[in-house]
Amino acid sequence: MAEATTAPKMKTAKPAIGAFEMPKFEMPKFDIPNVEMPAAFREFAERGVAQAKDTYEKMKAAAEEATDVLETTYSTASKGASDYGLKVIEAARNNTNAVFDFATELLAAKTLSEVVELSSAHARKQFEAMSQQSKELGALAQKLATETAEPMKAGMTKAFNKTP
Repeated sequence: MAEATTAPKMKTAKPAIGAFEMPKFEMPKFDIPNVEMPAAFREFAERGVAQAKDTYEKMKAAAEEATDVLETTYSTASKGASDYGLKVIEAARNNTNAVFDFATELLAAKTLSEVVELSSAHARKQFEAMSQQSKELGALAQKLATETAEPMKAGMTKAFNKTP
């Protein structure tokens, strides 16, 4: 029988560091007294700290601007909502007064034709009043939306113009 010879096994090379693996470096030990940190390492650390401070200042300024925009927007929205609510209350008061006036006129009516005439006149006045109130409330709502959105729009435009 023929003896099988085995070829000498070759050592396999260590696999290369993958694209997502951190290479392993030994960090120098600086716990020895009277040993100074290398100048390159110190410069690198100082640049990192300066860059972190600069980034912090930029982020702080951006946060302050965003806070100002939100405060302005909230203030505008709050005032607008208050104005809108007052307008709704005014319309409700006017409509209630109109109903009481109509009821008083109906009680004074002496004939059926007078009741029909009063009812027709009241319905026509109320329709006109409701149309006018709807227009006013719509215009007020549109004004509120525009005034509330404007600070946000201006803030966003300013922020996007700052980016390189």
